[in-house]
Amino acid sequence: MSRNHILGALGAVGILAIAATVAMAAGPDLGPVTQQATNWPAIGMFLFFVLFTLGITYKAAMGTKSASDFYAAGGGISAGTNSLAIAGDYMSAASFLGISGLVYTSGFDGLIYSTGFLVGWPIVLFLIAERLRNLGKFTFADVASFRLDQTSIRIISATGTLVVVAFYLIAQMVGAGKLIQLLFGLPYLYAVVIVGALMIIYVAFGGMKATTWVQVIKACLLLGGATFMAGAVLYQYGFSPEKLFAASVQTHPKGDAIMAPGALVTNPIDSISLGVGLMFGTAGLPHILMRFFTVSDAQAARKSVFYATGLIGYFYILTFIIGFGGIALLMSDPSYFKLGADGTTYDKIKDMIGGTNMVAVNLANAVGGPYFLGFISAVAFATILAVVAGLTLAGASAVSHDLYAMVIARGRTTEAAEIRLSKVSAVGIGIVAIILGYIFENQNVAFMVGLAFSVAASCNFPVLAMSILWRDTTTWGALLGGLVGLIAAVVMVVLSDAVWVKTFGHPAALFPYANPALFSMPLAFLTIVVVSKLDNTRRAQRERAAFDAQFVRSETGIGASGAHAH
Repeated sequence: MSRNHILGALGAVGILAIAATVAMAAGPDLGPVTQQATNWPAIGMFLFFVLFTLGITYKAAMGTKSASDFYAAGGGISAGTNSLAIAGDYMSAASFLGISGLVYTSGFDGLIYSTGFLVGWPIVLFLIAERLRNLGKFTFADVASFRLDQTSIRIISATGTLVVVAFYLIAQMVGAGKLIQLLFGLPYLYAVVIVGALMIIYVAFGGMKATTWVQVIKACLLLGGATFMAGAVLYQYGFSPEKLFAASVQTHPKGDAIMAPGALVTNPIDSISLGVGLMFGTAGLPHILMRFFTVSDAQAARKSVFYATGLIGYFYILTFIIGFGGIALLMSDPSYFKLGADGTTYDKIKDMIGGTNMVAVNLANAVGGPYFLGFISAVAFATILAVVAGLTLAGASAVSHDLYAMVIARGRTTEAAEIRLSKVSAVGIGIVAIILGYIFENQNVAFMVGLAFSVAASCNFPVLAMSILWRDTTTWGALLGGLVGLIAAVVMVVLSDAVWVKTFGHPAALFPYANPALFSMPLAFLTIVVVSKLDNTRRAQRERAAFDAQFVRSETGIGASGAHAH
């Protein structure tokens, strides 16, 4: 086993070292952001992060003996550490690079995503966290199927998990590929393969322990780097946000409009639907819900969510400052843009080198020079790696624990066999992610993140919430409700402008809104209520009678012993 770990680690490091050398030797000079092609500090930081986390993975693998260790780090993670890991798992590249880019292009309205991502956490804190820890073991399907039929509920929960993981993973893999391609001058395929290989190593060998520490390190690096960058921006304006905003208004092509809402999402229904999807989707993301099983008890689960909410809220304030800093400091500097034929003109939004997702990276160069640029580039890479590791683990656990151990083998399997299948699943998911990341290189991937949240809000959240909170929920209700929510979310996104028009090339969208959650989530809840009320079978009556015992355990934790609840 140890030889396999060493070979895997050395193989990954060898690939990265060769790739970095090739990039340094032959990387094209694409402007300030791609000075990384010959930027030794960046290459050094990338390799240091990879080597350090591979060392952690090796140590974690040596201590991973049971299914509880692999899926939930043995329940031994403290509330403080888990809060950093939750923050590390949640603050994705879409948050760091995407939101600062949205603020750069649309100003104040870019905050709609920050707000949506953040306000889901009180729901997780007050409705989900403690009950999840008291009722579950490794995945949220353990909780949803607590008093309902194991087979049916685990199949719909695992399906919802895998769909969310797939769409989230594609967006992260494409982001990672583009970032490394741009920063190092590597071919896109090599970049995607590097990320996929590292992701497989972290999850297959180290399990939840390794994934947790990768996320903790990444959260500390990201919060530290973003704090320094925001501080450096405010320093330029005497720590006066008012002066920063005034400079931004003067520089931005839209002028005063960037300080008013409505520049990004103009339709009120779309705006509400986006907010609903982001808010309730957070409470249905499988890789986030898994983190509540890594702590010792329900109190620690609630504390970790409370601390994580503070860290995430602080981070989103920083992205707002970074976005406006990009407007004020980058828009007037031609060196960050592709210049027109006359060598001077450029579009301040469309022509940024690397696109608007590289605002934070370009700003790092503007305020801290090549060393800070190298650090932020490494942090952006770490950000993507930590999130894809969490997603892969959630997907692997859905396959091995929910589908194989509990549905196919019906509990008649060994922990060793379950862990082995998890590792194989992690490799399979990693390979699929690499292939999909390569296929979708040039597609509009923004809708995939929206779809991931919409499916989580329309399938996972209704099934989980209703099974915990409503006595009359039955297996048929939860199964059909989850299925209706899942299908409705996917169909509505496919028929929307992002896919039907921009991807498939049809003249007009059949579904008029970009975000389906406002319509698909109520459909799921309504189906659960109607079908459950109509279900008067003996099984349904037994399930209703079992609610009291579930309620007592969910509220008190009686019967949930340490990490081995259920």
